[in-house]
Amino acid sequence: MKILAIETSCDETAIAILECSGDEKNAQFRVLGNTLLSQIDIHKEYGGVFPALAKREHAKNLVPILESTLEEAELLHEDTQALSEETRAEIATILSREPGLAGAFFDFITECEPPSIDAIAVTTGPGLEPALWVGVNFARALSLVWNKPVVAVNHMEGHIMAALARRSESGGGTSEEDILEIKDVEMPVLALLISGGHTELVLMKEWLQYELIGATRDDAVGEAFDKVARMLDLPYPGGPEISRLAELARSVESSVPGSRGAPSSDEGAPRDSILGIKLPRPMLHDASCDFSFAGLKTAVLNLLKTRVDITAVEKQHLAREFEDAVAEVLMKKTSRALEETTATTLVLGGGVSANTHIRRVFTHFEDTRCPHVTLRIPAAALTTDNAIMIGLAGFYHAARGDFTDLASLKASGNAHLAP
Repeated sequence: MKILAIETSCDETAIAILECSGDEKNAQFRVLGNTLLSQIDIHKEYGGVFPALAKREHAKNLVPILESTLEEAELLHEDTQALSEETRAEIATILSREPGLAGAFFDFITECEPPSIDAIAVTTGPGLEPALWVGVNFARALSLVWNKPVVAVNHMEGHIMAALARRSESGGGTSEEDILEIKDVEMPVLALLISGGHTELVLMKEWLQYELIGATRDDAVGEAFDKVARMLDLPYPGGPEISRLAELARSVESSVPGSRGAPSSDEGAPRDSILGIKLPRPMLHDASCDFSFAGLKTAVLNLLKTRVDITAVEKQHLAREFEDAVAEVLMKKTSRALEETTATTLVLGGGVSANTHIRRVFTHFEDTRCPHVTLRIPAAALTTDNAIMIGLAGFYHAARGDFTDLASLKASGNAHLAP
């Protein structure tokens, strides 16, 4: 089965083509083509993603990215294709929300053969709804012209599948994601999904069946990273910058006799750094598996108000203390959820799962505290939004015949993976 996957949930425009085989318990994916264009440089001046601009960029880039991906997959074959006036009118209506996309679509689609694919998978939510609609309408138009079924994919489900995927041990690929496998997954699976818009713990007892175990009551963890970064006058995106500063602080603190080492994952009291910077661990001892990061963000703001001229060294240690607090809360809540659910597989997914310290804390926890739990963290290239993960999730639904009627295919910015 060949699946063409489309991702436009935020500020990455991505299309991938996967050749999929096997079943739910043992699936293999060959990445035939994969193109991703990030809009980070465009949104930097706004300090975050500007939805109307993201929508415009998706509309401008989808056709060139499709052409590039088909060419990489060796599925691009030039040939004049005639479209009926009725089909043209229907496509023009579908793409009417996206200025300029219809013209580029017609120019491309009438000059190439329909590719040899079996289905189209597209992100329908959650995400920025204007951005999602561009990908959804593009998928609808392609489905109409190529007569291929469409799978509606939840973006967070894609992150789970990306974390479960591993590079094939049989080799044959030239890069980390050329040949991927999802196999030997022990149920139940507990997924900690951490990104700019989400912080939640989701349980999967059976394939594609989800239960929400815990979620943030206010800010998502990635949102907190970005807001604190802005307080520190760090460039966008803020998460990697905080991580960079925090690692610098750790390298200094590790060389100071008597200084704290890596934070423990089971002690909740704030601890001194060598500069005396302390931050709270919100809801750490609350009996639920829910999170809260608004108070932590406010604590950083209040601390900065007492330090008018924060030095570069102080900024590093504040970044380290903030990152330690986040990692400790994430680990404590996840540990509680593991106990309550008796999950045997733990998944980290979402953009924040790329954070070096968070990965280190969870790996250490698995090694020392939960050797019976298998930890799965996505490869770095699959932590950010990408179309490969949408294709992975798309396969599981397509294998079940779980396709969506074009008339009911819609974008939902607030879509939930689990009730």
